[in-house]
Amino acid sequence: MRLKEYPAIGEKVFTETLNNGLTVIVVPKTGFKKTFALFATDYGGADRRFRLEGVWRDTPAGVAHFLEHKMFDMKDGRDALSVLSENGASPNAFTSSDMTAYHFSSTGGFQENLETLLKFVSIPYFTEQSVQKEQGIIGQEIRMTEDDPGSVQYYGLMKLLYRDNPIRDSVAGTVESIAEITTDTLYDCHKVFYNPSNMALCVAGDVDAEKVAKTAEELLPAAYGEKPVKDHGNDNGPAPFEKRSTVKMEVGMPVFMAGARAKKARGQALLRQSVVGDLALKVLMGTSSPLYVSLYEKGLINSGFFAEMDAAAGVSHTLFGGESASPEAVFDEISRELEKAASSGCDEKLLERVKRAALGENLRGLDSPESVCVGMARGCFNGYDALSEIPVLRSVTAEDVNDFIRENLRPENLALHIIEK
Repeated sequence: MRLKEYPAIGEKVFTETLNNGLTVIVVPKTGFKKTFALFATDYGGADRRFRLEGVWRDTPAGVAHFLEHKMFDMKDGRDALSVLSENGASPNAFTSSDMTAYHFSSTGGFQENLETLLKFVSIPYFTEQSVQKEQGIIGQEIRMTEDDPGSVQYYGLMKLLYRDNPIRDSVAGTVESIAEITTDTLYDCHKVFYNPSNMALCVAGDVDAEKVAKTAEELLPAAYGEKPVKDHGNDNGPAPFEKRSTVKMEVGMPVFMAGARAKKARGQALLRQSVVGDLALKVLMGTSSPLYVSLYEKGLINSGFFAEMDAAAGVSHTLFGGESASPEAVFDEISRELEKAASSGCDEKLLERVKRAALGENLRGLDSPESVCVGMARGCFNGYDALSEIPVLRSVTAEDVNDFIRENLRPENLALHIIEK
């Protein structure tokens, strides 16, 4: 395996690409009692249209999430969650817009649990009866998310920002779309996206890296599969598809989310954009910013206000929002602050304080095997080195932040979604 050391942060990483295309990443954590393993595929809710063997194929919304639910069914009738739990592991899984991951943490029995993880994720087993049953279960989950203000505000904003990109639609799909899913749909999508060349195995803990790679090589299919080409639509340019939308729900106070599309980036450029954008948002409207203090003292926002960068499905955007009795007033004050920052630049002293806080947060994150593995998998699929985030963070200048604000946070490119009482 190839070893890369990071002396500035005291980390090292072993990586290897197996003959079947699987990327194996091991972050040794000598002395750690807990080990975390994550087996992920570069396949999420937004990956509904793809090309394979020269043919474009379309699938219903919600297939990636549906697969995540059904992959725990094993051919011998057992449930993988139970098998892992009985062996002392804490297993789980998640599906985002651009990734599906299965994982466990354990303080013992790591080898057995790793073998179980690799086997059940790589060997699908679906029946018509189990698929029909799952359609009812996921249908209830979908109806719950439709009543969740957090989900409604996020997808409401995505529908404003993007016309074509399926990131605008729920990862779980709709009751109507999942009704189209059959066993053939699941087997076909598993064959396409769960081939080792489209996947990564990430482990962090006190483990033998060579043994991890050897186990994966022995248990997973040996053939190298073609990686699908994804189509996320044609959403070029900074302008949102629409600028405003309002819905009514049973909420104690109006809820809003606003944001703007950022320039498309890939690889290390995407990592740098995410770091710079996050710093820009913290300087402009983070809890240490004059704007946040002013809005809070006026009673326009509360402690639930947030501002963050988000990137998935080939696009990036800034997000900010929370509860407010006057969402439009908050939006207008933030817009004026963005115009001011674009002309006069950011507060350099505040930027340095924000950078120091971010560095501390990132260094603490290295002690979390879970966050390390998720970060490494995302970096693998997006073409960047996740452990280079701290050096990137240290290198950010005030001019970098000012450029980001001018390019990606122009008030005329903001969209606003409001949930009213």
